[in-house]
Amino acid sequence: MSDIVICNNVMPVVSMCDMCAASEPFYHPDRVADFYVLIYVTEGVIYVTEEDTDYSVLAGEMLFLKRGLHHWGKRLVPRGTKWCYVHFTTDEPRDIGEFSPDVGPLPPYLPSEYRSVISGYQKNMQGSKAERRLTEMIKYALSDDSMKKWRINGMFNDVLTEIVIGDKERNDSESLSGRIRKSVASHYKEPFSSKVLENELFLNYRYMAYVFKRDMGITIQQYHISLKMNEAVRLLRSTLSPVGEIADTVGYSDMLYFSRCFHNFFGVSPTQYRKNLRIL
Repeated sequence: MSDIVICNNVMPVVSMCDMCAASEPFYHPDRVADFYVLIYVTEGVIYVTEEDTDYSVLAGEMLFLKRGLHHWGKRLVPRGTKWCYVHFTTDEPRDIGEFSPDVGPLPPYLPSEYRSVISGYQKNMQGSKAERRLTEMIKYALSDDSMKKWRINGMFNDVLTEIVIGDKERNDSESLSGRIRKSVASHYKEPFSSKVLENELFLNYRYMAYVFKRDMGITIQQYHISLKMNEAVRLLRSTLSPVGEIADTVGYSDMLYFSRCFHNFFGVSPTQYRKNLRIL
């Protein structure tokens, strides 16, 4: 499977998109394209081979075919199959010094926050935001609006963004660090307890602490404190509640201890933080 790498600081360029229905059986075109292809099946099945990998793309599934690879059909796509497709180009991060056919020489580096990897085969897309945005985009592309050339790339960027977010949410919910964050968040007002984590996730705390620090760059205890402090800031900014009441709300029975923790985290006391808001 060929995953697609996209950059959030480079707009994809759509060259063609449409909704189709097969009036007769047909084979997928035999070609090596200089563009990416997104295929989303709404009814039936699309059969396509990419290099040595065979795909049967069913209703509710999405496949990205990568540019520069050989694609063809080994089996007939049955009559009545319905699908959407998009032909597009986008910058793909490569090694330093390489040349991108889309944008020319690449910058000396592309930090990870500027790029995301989309799985080349997306399943269970029915009812998703990405599906809705894709359908809206193609319907709009088929309209007679004279401004659609200006808007269509942005709309497709929204489609890709929803896919990236969906991938991240699925991966995060399945990852150990994501499960740890969810567990800690559900108990953030309580004193931190490694035993609670062990009982909920059925894992050794030392192992969880190692994985979390590796993935997140902070300890589980630091994450627990950050949840308390960020909620305290939200309450300081959006309510007139006294500091003592806010301390109690986020799980500190001792206001002075809460103030020390807040100062250690933000560099100012809760009272001074609130005063600084008035200055702004």
